Amino acid sequence: MLNIGVLGAGPIAQFAHLESCQKATNAQLYAICDVAPDLLTRVAAFYQPERTYSDYDSMLSDSALDAVVIATSDAFHVPAAIKALEAGKHVLCEKPLATSLDEILKLKAVHKGTGKHVQVGHMKRFDPGLQAAKQFIDTDMGELQAIKAWYCDSTHRYTNTDAVQPLPLKSAEARKPAGDPKADKEQYFMLAHGSHLVDTARYFGGEIVSVNARLSKKFGSYCWFVDVEYANGCLGHLDLTVAVRMDWHEGFQIYGEKGAVLGKTYNPWYYRSSEVDIFRESTESSERVLGADGHFYRRQLEGFVRSVQNDSPVEGADIADGEACVRAMIAIRESVRQQKPVSLAEVDGAV
Repeated sequence: MLNIGVLGAGPIAQFAHLESCQKATNAQLYAICDVAPDLLTRVAAFYQPERTYSDYDSMLSDSALDAVVIATSDAFHVPAAIKALEAGKHVLCEKPLATSLDEILKLKAVHKGTGKHVQVGHMKRFDPGLQAAKQFIDTDMGELQAIKAWYCDSTHRYTNTDAVQPLPLKSAEARKPAGDPKADKEQYFMLAHGSHLVDTARYFGGEIVSVNARLSKKFGSYCWFVDVEYANGCLGHLDLTVAVRMDWHEGFQIYGEKGAVLGKTYNPWYYRSSEVDIFRESTESSERVLGADGHFYRRQLEGFVRSVQNDSPVEGADIADGEACVRAMIAIRESVRQQKPVSLAEVDGAV
């Protein structure tokens, strides 16, 4: 069992990572670290880790700790990951890996030669439905022709979410980044939601070479339509909308030489596997994976632990995937700004 320490006891830790550590078959919740003493006390009383820390450096100095889950605000991801690597700990970091390419370059420089695993929390790669689609693409689909994918948050998502989740514990002493990360909606929506869509598109189609994006901002809703050029010649189209006046609307269509895939993905807090229909031209029939275990956050943690225990490549998204996702989001921003296609290789700066 790998001893896991969770940095940050806020909503994402409460909704996803702490429970995953409890339920994982190959890991245990060893420690929780948060600077807010009231929040740390209340969360620890429920999850009962072996250790609690109000100081991150103190947790990292614990020789019994094997790995950390970084469940903080985006601005703290890279500094926390660098500290963990320098302390000899493996890292599972929430997405997005960073908000700028400069941060990622610093992380890569520290990571090189450490022998430690760094995995980015693109948990949709552990959705059984998406994994079934990926397996079909890699083994039986033949040449890819086109990928359409969409991620459309709903105006009613909090009504839906509050109905199935306990209210998160909060603290006035919680550490927050400078300024308000949600003030710039265009940036915030891209980082929070666009990172999911971009990584899913890369998971299925491989390397993205360039993007051509348009953005519509009306009645408080932001809608990006993005044409994607893949290195393999596949056509791509992405729809990121926050928020649609309807139910949560997320999914994908994939067309290939020997079949097609149609997927419907649900609000992530339902912990329900995507419904994915795979059509095989050879049998003229469709099949659908059951995907009974839809707890992709726990599955993600178990995959991370397996890679550490077996000293094998990470099963999910690695630093290169995290960097490619950030590059794509920067390119989408620049394409909207310049009103022309933008190459991922040429971008710089922040999302």
